[in-house]
Amino acid sequence: MESEKPDKDLIVDVTSTEVHIALMENHRLIEYNTESSTGNKFTVGDVHLGKVKKILPNLNAAFVDIGDKKEAFIHYLDLGLYFHAFDQFVRESNQNTNLQDLYARIAIGQPLPKEGKIEEILKPGQMIVSQIVKEPISTKGSRLTAEISLAGRNIVLLPFTEKVSISQKIASKEEKRRLETLVKSILPKNYGAIIRTAAEGKNAATLVGETKALIEKWESSWKKIARNKNVQLLFTEYSKTTTVLRDLLNDSFSNIWINDEKICDEARKYISLISPEQEKIVHLYEGKQPIYDHFEVTRQIKSSFGKVVPMRQGAYLVIETTEALNVIDVNSGIRTKTADQEENSFEVNKLAAEEIARQLRLRDMGGIVIVDFIDMESNDHKNALHKFMQELMENDRAKHNVLPLTKFGLMQITRQRIRPVTEINTMEQCPLCHGTGKIHSTVVIDEEIERKIAYYVIEKGHKVLTLKTSPILGAYLRRGWLNSYLSKWRKHYKVKLDLEEVTDFTVLQNELFNEKGEKLD
Repeated sequence: MESEKPDKDLIVDVTSTEVHIALMENHRLIEYNTESSTGNKFTVGDVHLGKVKKILPNLNAAFVDIGDKKEAFIHYLDLGLYFHAFDQFVRESNQNTNLQDLYARIAIGQPLPKEGKIEEILKPGQMIVSQIVKEPISTKGSRLTAEISLAGRNIVLLPFTEKVSISQKIASKEEKRRLETLVKSILPKNYGAIIRTAAEGKNAATLVGETKALIEKWESSWKKIARNKNVQLLFTEYSKTTTVLRDLLNDSFSNIWINDEKICDEARKYISLISPEQEKIVHLYEGKQPIYDHFEVTRQIKSSFGKVVPMRQGAYLVIETTEALNVIDVNSGIRTKTADQEENSFEVNKLAAEEIARQLRLRDMGGIVIVDFIDMESNDHKNALHKFMQELMENDRAKHNVLPLTKFGLMQITRQRIRPVTEINTMEQCPLCHGTGKIHSTVVIDEEIERKIAYYVIEKGHKVLTLKTSPILGAYLRRGWLNSYLSKWRKHYKVKLDLEEVTDFTVLQNELFNEKGEKLD
């Protein structure tokens, strides 16, 4: 029996300067992206007209100026098989040329030899059409390719190629023949394509419409090249909203909520092109409460992006990101569910593996990730944990590799690194110390207190507890009377819970005491 596909909701928060995109899976935050209208202009998929600045024969590579303060990097093997065709088009295009005729009459020619040298192809000052495949990270500039591709939901368009390839995941030979015949019939001269898995079963109108839109996007850049042979952005792939839709949209998508009418119309128009039957799932959010508060996104961001990431039953992760690698430490915390230490370690490690797989996607962590799991003696447990981690990572779109645990209990994960790690400051300035110290976000203070209550009631068997807090925090926990946090905790944990307010306490300070008045640490 197949397990049900998880429901996916896309929540898009549009502000005056940024677009925040949250992907929720069964109401749990899985991916988070921010698109700035004033920030980084060099993102994956963008196509630039760049100028070769310096040839590096020893590396068989070159530095290219694409307008960024850090020069971009391109290797000989990233020039693509038919670089000469792109180069000829750039050199011969001008405002007096019929660009359609020029493009069609260029001979694609022989592919570049694999063992060629870059100094034989590129010269300083040469203008080349290039596409970003890896964004600037730290001190490194963008990584480029000269093999341009325009990705749609069902089709990837390949200029100056005549081959049509089909996804190996489409099993039916009849369907492969249908798709290949259809796409070949609609592609003009000097165009190739990759037919993606999502195209399976799609009707001709959908594929024709998407292919035409991709061709128009590519050809719209020609006039820029002909008019101005200087460094410039030719076109961006898509907004992050439509990129997420393109890569993730499937039958399990339940709703797409957007709080901006213009972006909502853009998303609806894009979905009508790639998957018309799902156009109805796009909704304009018009509630009075902020969209991320309404869908519980803000709380999850605050609790997920800190250095310390809490998990269920007291366990937690400590995540450190450096330029060289990412390190994740697994801690069992106060959790001691069973007397069997080995079994307990295995359970905590499995719990941690689930959260780590989520964190890698959520923060878009790339490069080398070292995970320090809790030590286990059993090789069966070690092998089971490795297999479990591989299964959890199957839904990750980034290329990755999960290695078995070493004898020291370390697991190495490599994950495709195309963007800087997403970092969000989850700390707030304390209103009492005016910024000289920091406290955990108020958004998750109730969760921290509830975890402590749950531990002392369930694990330690306490029936009577006293919670001491500051007056401000006390008022927050009492708010709502029957629906207050205090009332809910009393009912849920069947505990006699009293609250005392202490004026000397700082804003979020809280302490638990037992029936005898002894402080519980």
